[in-house]
Amino acid sequence: MKGGRQDRQTAGAFLGRGTAGLLILVLSITALLPFAVMISTSLMDEFEVFRQPPGLLPADPRWENYPNALTAFPFQRFFANSLLFSTAVVLGQVATAATAGYAFARLNFPGRDRIFGATLAMLMVPVVVILIPRFLLINALGWVDTLHGLVVTELVSVWGIFLLRQAFQSLPRELEDAARLDGAGEWSVFWRVALPSVRPALATLALFAFIDAWKAYLWPLIATRSLDRRLIEVGVASFHGFYYSNWPYQMAAAVAAVAPLVLVFFVAQKYFVRGIVLSGFK
Repeated sequence: MKGGRQDRQTAGAFLGRGTAGLLILVLSITALLPFAVMISTSLMDEFEVFRQPPGLLPADPRWENYPNALTAFPFQRFFANSLLFSTAVVLGQVATAATAGYAFARLNFPGRDRIFGATLAMLMVPVVVILIPRFLLINALGWVDTLHGLVVTELVSVWGIFLLRQAFQSLPRELEDAARLDGAGEWSVFWRVALPSVRPALATLALFAFIDAWKAYLWPLIATRSLDRRLIEVGVASFHGFYYSNWPYQMAAAVAAVAPLVLVFFVAQKYFVRGIVLSGFK
């Protein structure tokens, strides 16, 4: 009797793992299928896309679609703008989140908890609500269609402040107290003791900041006007207006735009997973 119950439990556990594995496989295929179609289409002939019935793979892969598409539009400029914008956003968000996170975690000042609560409340404000005020602000400063006007409103990440605050709070105070006993000031404690101890959290924030900045579309579309100021996502959308019937060229441009994010993900995958674990709302 006991052995039969154990066999049923083992069979149930095996069935559960098999069902979970099958579900993961189906979800993975569903997620990857659009990317597979995008890559396949990018290698097709211009008229092969409209073939009936549609083919899943190109009959004769046309690798020249990539250089042809990327030289038909100023994509080199778009990539350079996106790289410069993403780098500035990463540096700005890491700097502001590290200093603010340390202040909320370690410094005692009047109203600290209330200010932190008000800061977290900003997470509930939809981004589209503040698009117009942001544009009016940079327009009043004469910064529309400039890189600094595009960057200045992206230098603070509320999620990054929360992440770094949690990271600083997890550090043992004994390390900082020992540094103070040796004569270190508050800035030295922050720069030489606390900051090096939260490098994984800093790397996680930098990764998410880079991804968000690289795939930004709505704000760069509003804040820039000239073609040579566009970022890669806006550039791909503009490319559709010029080559709306040439789907292989459009897909080639889209694959090239996504490729840096894929590379960054595989290089820093552990920090990506860590960010999801540390904060379920990201």
